[in-house]
Amino acid sequence: MKAFANIKVKNWEEEFAVRLFEQVAQQTADDQGVSRPAYSSIETATLEYLEMCARDEGLHVNYDNGQNAIFCLQEDKDAKDFVLVGSHVDSVPRGGNFDGLAGIVAGLICLVKSQREGRKFARPVKVIAMRGEESAWFGPCYIASKALLGVLAENEQSATHKGDGRPLIEHMSDIGVDVAAVRNAIPLMDSKHVLAYLELHIEQGPMLVEKKQPAAVVSGIRGNIRHKRITCIGEAGHSGAVPRAYRHDPVLAMADLLNRLDESWLTILQKGDDLVLTCGMLATDTATHALSRIPDSVGFSMDIRSQDITALDEMRELLQDEARHIENDRGVKFQFDEEIFTAPAMCDAGMVEDLTQAQKRLGQNAFVMPSGGGHDAAVFANAGVPTGMIFVRNRGGSHNPGEQMEISDFLQATEIIFEYLTSPQK
Repeated sequence: MKAFANIKVKNWEEEFAVRLFEQVAQQTADDQGVSRPAYSSIETATLEYLEMCARDEGLHVNYDNGQNAIFCLQEDKDAKDFVLVGSHVDSVPRGGNFDGLAGIVAGLICLVKSQREGRKFARPVKVIAMRGEESAWFGPCYIASKALLGVLAENEQSATHKGDGRPLIEHMSDIGVDVAAVRNAIPLMDSKHVLAYLELHIEQGPMLVEKKQPAAVVSGIRGNIRHKRITCIGEAGHSGAVPRAYRHDPVLAMADLLNRLDESWLTILQKGDDLVLTCGMLATDTATHALSRIPDSVGFSMDIRSQDITALDEMRELLQDEARHIENDRGVKFQFDEEIFTAPAMCDAGMVEDLTQAQKRLGQNAFVMPSGGGHDAAVFANAGVPTGMIFVRNRGGSHNPGEQMEISDFLQATEIIFEYLTSPQK
């Protein structure tokens, strides 16, 4: 699999980046796109490849108690306080190669550039390649960063893998994570020593493409309310023999609920508030469903996101209220699994300003925008760590093989981070 088509590299940075992206894409190729499951041997092999590349450049590499890879200059290996740069190495099933990986490669380029060119960082820098950010494998998101900061909830630890049905905590134990600390909410990394957290990520929407902007500084990250499975229970029946008045159809009840939520979503947007709502999974029982059968139940997921915690609270209440009304109207029952909640996070205002100034010094058009998708950066920000993010223009969306990040855009975004890291801090 080629990450970039017909590119002639112009310098060592392009060669380094293209080599890493293409090798990881080949190692983790699926029948479509790439698959790097969280806490899997494939994820481990990816970390080991990045480790090899880093050691070839003379960098120091170690693994923390969450089995995340940490890279730094040899002179900074014992630094007590440091700026942390990085992202996640896992992907969604049959996803794109750049989601997460771009942030790690950017951090590695900054380390190698400092070493090769003799440009010193203003503060010690460590780059982290984290496991398990994507929710696709277990349900919870930001697993590694939550474990690092001691906030991986008990219900998240017990969430089961979509394939083998085993709990997350067992998968973490299999690869050597300090699960005793995780279970007892003991941080695997002391956040007071993290001077700042900085993450480069592809944009997962169309804004930078539409604005013809290679890179942007991120102002904040949406929080979310998630239900991996909501079940609507009705009553089975013959599709031709049961009149509407006597039906307890769970599929139509689900459709009614989604329609009501969609109408409320539009109202919220018209008021100028921030919200997105997605039902990404839904199905009747494959063992019993049929063309001529009214299903007895349907299961579906719910993902509600906003930068405004008040909007999230209101949507949580609305979801429950509308479900109760539909239960009475249609004679069905909604059962909710335990909610997975992540609070919205704002990037540090000082870092937003410093990154914007760095972008200007490099001759780039300064651009600041919010993040629609969630990122590990949100966990660090909500833990009180000064946090910043850089977005890279990306065509073709995200969480799919169509991701199209240009290497020139990626290097411009990486330059913003390097300029920030090497500039004197106020």
